[in-house]
Amino acid sequence: MSEECTHECSSCGSADCSDRNKSLIEKGNPHSRIKKVIGIVSGKGGVGKSLVTSMLAVIMKRRGFNVGILDADVTGPSIPKAFGIDEKAASSENGGILPVTTKGGIKVMSVNLLLENTTDPVVWRGPIISGVVKQFWNDVEWGDVDYMFVDMPPGTGDVPLTVMQSLPVNGLVVVTSPQDLVSMIVEKAVKMAAMMNKPILGIVENMAYFKCPNCNEKHNIFGESNVASLAGFYNIYETAQIPLDPQLAAKCDKEGIESFDNDYLNLLAAYIEQNA
Repeated sequence: MSEECTHECSSCGSADCSDRNKSLIEKGNPHSRIKKVIGIVSGKGGVGKSLVTSMLAVIMKRRGFNVGILDADVTGPSIPKAFGIDEKAASSENGGILPVTTKGGIKVMSVNLLLENTTDPVVWRGPIISGVVKQFWNDVEWGDVDYMFVDMPPGTGDVPLTVMQSLPVNGLVVVTSPQDLVSMIVEKAVKMAAMMNKPILGIVENMAYFKCPNCNEKHNIFGESNVASLAGFYNIYETAQIPLDPQLAAKCDKEGIESFDNDYLNLLAAYIEQNA
């Protein structure tokens, strides 16, 4: 570690930094047995990380795995809404926190499950938010989980850094959309993953196109897809696309994401199963 080190790993270019390479992994809760941790990241907000997190969790649950979602987007939590969860998290007999289980059997922990009113803003500084994410890992009694999906906030700041350093992350899924501006910013997330020695398991391009229900023609509302070229440049094997689908939005708003059946991310889920 350099004498001038600021401990801001996200802005450091040193690949052999001893401070970065030493283990900072949290032990977790003694009542949790989590096998694989998959982080969902992007360079900016509004591209659909929570949607991708939810869809991958649903697919893995349908494949017969025990699945959990840790909502690390503390200031913008949307996972409970996507699953239609109304109840609050409860305390356990051991003094820990019990996650809320969805209708389909997915375990979820989000700050909105602890707030009295779901619309109350979380006005906290970065270190406090990072501490909450660690608490979700250490204080929540997850039980047996084969795949834990972590929905991260956008960017390369405190929380993504905390997750990559403090949780035993097996791989990352990067979410983008077709705009050139978004792709440029997403590359920052890809490069951060490389700096933190975390493998990218795939890139998902959300809002990739709109398929006309009358003529079946695809329309690139936000421009031509560049997910293949982005993946090729960074040697990322698996890619997937999610179109602008009104039925998907309606299901999330009315019945919850578990009621929507699709094959958009099936190949990516299979790749995660084999390579994470």
